[in-house]
Amino acid sequence: VRNAVFSVLVAAALMLVYIAVRFDFASGLAAVLGLVHDVLIMLSFMVILRNFIQMNSSFIAAMLTIVGYSINNTIIIFDRIRENRKKPGCAGMSRTQVVDLSVRESLGRTLNTTLTTLVTIVCLYVLGVSAIREFSLPIIVGVLAGVYSANLINGYLWAALEDLRLGKGKK
Repeated sequence: VRNAVFSVLVAAALMLVYIAVRFDFASGLAAVLGLVHDVLIMLSFMVILRNFIQMNSSFIAAMLTIVGYSINNTIIIFDRIRENRKKPGCAGMSRTQVVDLSVRESLGRTLNTTLTTLVTIVCLYVLGVSAIREFSLPIIVGVLAGVYSANLINGYLWAALEDLRLGKGKK
């Protein structure tokens, strides 16, 4: 468990650096906070369903899998935000409006990939043996949490962090 927590922290720090270089620091911070949200939701479900989910290597693998899945969705949204901010038609829009537009433009892709993933994982949960169920139930919870945070939290958190940063710069 200690090694898993350490590996998630190292991965989050490296993702923060990567996203800060590729986009900006606010994007990296928003993405890492979204990952913390996803991991905390998975841990919360583990505590609530402790009779069905055990903290073992399958759960840790599921947690690391969800970190990767969630950061991928988040980077897609942030990439769309960056593209939309460069468009001349979006010049007068607020950051929140750009995030709204970016999420709407990415929603079809997000729903298709999420539903495809969920159908597969639910089939594994229903038809699989107990070892597969121990892995697939946290994945189901994590995929739902990851889609929620990538589409409804991270972009808006980025907008709030940027507004805060630019508001302080003006003062």
